[in-house]
Amino acid sequence: MDNFKFFPINKINSLPETSGVYCFKKEKKIIYIGKAVNLKNRAKQHQDLMPLADKIGCIKTGSEIEALILEARLIKKYQPKYNTAWRDDKNYFYISAIHEDFPRIFITHQPQNIGGRTSNIGPFVDGRALKETLKILRRVFPYRTCNRLPKHACLWYQLKRCPAPCLFQSKLARQIDRDGTRIKKEYKKNIGNLMTTLAQGKNSILRRLKKEMTNFSRQQKFEEALKIKNQILSLEKVFAHAPIISESKMLEVGPPTFHRAEAYDIANIQGSEATGAMVVFIDGKPDKSQYRQFKIRGGQQPNDIAMLKEVLERRLNHREWSYPDLMLIDGGRAQFNIAKKTCSKLGLERIKVMAIAKKNNELYMEGEKKPVLLKTMPRETFNTILQLRDEAHRFAQRYHHHLRKKTLLG
Repeated sequence: MDNFKFFPINKINSLPETSGVYCFKKEKKIIYIGKAVNLKNRAKQHQDLMPLADKIGCIKTGSEIEALILEARLIKKYQPKYNTAWRDDKNYFYISAIHEDFPRIFITHQPQNIGGRTSNIGPFVDGRALKETLKILRRVFPYRTCNRLPKHACLWYQLKRCPAPCLFQSKLARQIDRDGTRIKKEYKKNIGNLMTTLAQGKNSILRRLKKEMTNFSRQQKFEEALKIKNQILSLEKVFAHAPIISESKMLEVGPPTFHRAEAYDIANIQGSEATGAMVVFIDGKPDKSQYRQFKIRGGQQPNDIAMLKEVLERRLNHREWSYPDLMLIDGGRAQFNIAKKTCSKLGLERIKVMAIAKKNNELYMEGEKKPVLLKTMPRETFNTILQLRDEAHRFAQRYHHHLRKKTLLG
C-alpha cells in the first residue's frame, strides 16, 4: 500500500516525530489520510478515529511541501471515507491551469473544464498551506494569475514572480521574437514544471531538470544550463526550509465523530414572536425532513437563556427522534452551560455540546477553559461548524418572520 509503514493502533507512539503523511486503516481499507509536521503528535490528536481503526501508517517526507503534495495524491487514490465532512469536491482545493498561449494558474474548489483546455491537480485539503506553497514555488517557476493580460507589466514582474507575458504586446518584444514562439515555449515549459512539481513532488521534477541541464551543457549552451542549475538550487532550498503547515488544535467534526449533528438558534425582537429552530445534519449533509421549529411558550420577556433552555428540553423529551452526537448552540459561555446542564439533567451527558459566539467566531466546548478561535481549526471543521450555525440561523429567522407577518396581518 504505497510506502506506508504500518503499526497496530495501540503502538501509535511508535510513529516518528518528523514531517510526513499518516493514515488510519480498518482491515484492508484506508479510512483517513492526513499530513503533519510531527507525525506522532498529529496522529495522537485523532482520539475519535482510533476506535474505528486497527492500524496506523505513515510515510516520512523530507519537507512540509512534500507532505502536502503526497497527501493530495493519496487522497485522490484512496478516497478515504472520513477525510471531509462532505465527500464531494466542494470542500477540497484544486490548482488549475488553462491551456492558452500563456497559461493562467489559479486555485478553485472544483476541477475546471473550460472547453477541455484545463489541467487540474488535487484534491488538496489545506487551502492555506496550498496558497503558501504556490507563493513559494512562484519564486522558482514564475507564472501569471491575471484574468486578462494588462497593457503594462505589474508589480509581480518587478518582484520576478511573473515573466510578464503582457510585455510581448510591445513593439520591442515583437521585434525580438516576431511571433512570440520562443517566449510562449519557455513559459509553457515553466508551467509544465510547476504542475509536475505539484502533482508528483520534488524528485520527479529534479530528475527532469537535471537531465535538461546536462543536455544544455553537452550542447555548450552554458547560459541555459546555468539558468536550470539555479532553478534546481532554488527548488531544493524552498522544499527543505519552507514551513507551510500550521498544526492547529485538532477537532474532528465530520462523520468520524458525529453521525448526527444538530444546531440551534433563537430568533426574537425584544421577546416578541420568539422562536427556536433546530437543523439536522447527517454525515455532514443537511436533512431538511428532520428540521424542527419551536414557538416559545415561556412568556414574552427577552431572555435568550430561558428560551434556549425551553427549546432544548422540549427537543430532548422527544425520545422518538434520534438523539444527536453533537449539539451546536448559537451563543457564548452562558448558552454552552445551559445546554450542558439540560443534557445532564436528562441523563444525556454523552451528547457533545459546543457553542459558537458570533463576534469573533469563538467556539466553547468541553474540556476547554477558554474559547477556541474557529479560524485555528482544520478547514473541514471550520466549514462544518459555520454551515451548521448559518443554516440554524436562516431557519430560525424564516419561522420568526412568518410568525410576525401572521400577527401583523391579524
